[in-house]
Amino acid sequence: MTSPTERRRRGRAARDRIPRSAHGRWIPAADRPDPLAVLAAQAEDRLTDLNPIRYGRMADSPFAYLRGAAAVLAADLAAVPETGVTVQLCGDAHLLNFGVYASPERALLFDVNDFDETYPGPFEWDVKRLAASVAVAARDNGHAEGQVRRAALTAVQGYALAMRRLAGLGELDVWYARIDAADLLPLVRKSRRKRVEATLDKARRRTSLQAFDKLTEQGEDGRRRIVSDPPLLEPVPRDELRRVGKIFDDYRASLAEDRGILLDRFRLVDIARKVVGVGSVGTRCFVLLLEGRDERDPLFLQIKEAGRSVLEAHLPAARPDAEAPVVHGGHRVVTGQRLLQAASDIFLGWTTGPAGRHFYGRQLRDMKGSADVAGMTPADLRAYADLCGRALARAHARSGDRLAVAGYLGGSDTFAEAVADFAVQYADRTVADHAALLAAIDAGALTARRGV
Repeated sequence: MTSPTERRRRGRAARDRIPRSAHGRWIPAADRPDPLAVLAAQAEDRLTDLNPIRYGRMADSPFAYLRGAAAVLAADLAAVPETGVTVQLCGDAHLLNFGVYASPERALLFDVNDFDETYPGPFEWDVKRLAASVAVAARDNGHAEGQVRRAALTAVQGYALAMRRLAGLGELDVWYARIDAADLLPLVRKSRRKRVEATLDKARRRTSLQAFDKLTEQGEDGRRRIVSDPPLLEPVPRDELRRVGKIFDDYRASLAEDRGILLDRFRLVDIARKVVGVGSVGTRCFVLLLEGRDERDPLFLQIKEAGRSVLEAHLPAARPDAEAPVVHGGHRVVTGQRLLQAASDIFLGWTTGPAGRHFYGRQLRDMKGSADVAGMTPADLRAYADLCGRALARAHARSGDRLAVAGYLGGSDTFAEAVADFAVQYADRTVADHAALLAAIDAGALTARRGV
């Protein structure tokens, strides 16, 4: 087994491949793919009637554009040297892909909460996406340029400080590490504490029972049905119900035995198609309403299509220590989530659907909540960026060699300062790419449906 000293040395050796200061020098490649072409390629295998919603949502602001353009940033990062220090990447580590959720023990945790693009890769790719999202959010909020860079820097400093601390812990201590939402309140400024408490209280109320009251209605036959709200939430056509039911049955088979027994105590009542997120709009996604003891004992599941990660085209097919590559998209998402999160949904599972499409399933609502980034002051955004950086470090420390990452980072702010420079440059690029999207919509080259 490699010693801690050797593992740190391996991280420091990666500086020969790419010095820490080099992360701050970013110029778009001469052969940079057209971002709109990258987005169009993603849309080819999606539900075409929903693509205008995706473009409409991305058009709302540069930050909204960045949320939907993970594939664009992946291509940009692949065009520059990387450290080779591998972790399980979130793959889409922007600010709104962090938040609170309930652990199986019903504690509220703060963590990474989106894994559609998870894949093994160089740790800095997640850090750069996080820092870029902080810079773009700060710009969208009208913060001064000095505050924009400072916020991005804080995110990376939070990551580096947490990674250095985690590198000094034992394996089980790292595996059991978590960020409990209750521990956050003493760290919040008194002027903002009530707002944070309100966010946590709202998350605690976001359960299947709350969704039941909001998302269902009583049909003419007296049975509960999912409310139709086209195009965002629509009943599954009768001829498709059997296929989705088969997806559900196969998904159930992927669960651990005890979870499967629990799920069997619920009865499938209704299925609807749902539009989700920004970057995910157009992927096949279904909401399932199940009933337990009675109709006031509901369970909502979401079964969502899992295509190829946006990172797959740019990275090796498997972890260096893996016996074989993970090729099933749903399995990839489930495995990545379990590796990265401190605790995961008890109903997390995966399956293959019609035409060989891959899916994964989880609870639709389980006390999930996210921060209102758009309303943050510079000080609030820095505090939140630091928290996200620390959460990302904890996730990377579980899934990769934390000593090698810490060895690469070293004890200085060289890496953090460089990534902050990158974030500001990429924020400039994002504004320009967003403007190009708006121009294409105005010219009629793209159809966008706004406000949906």
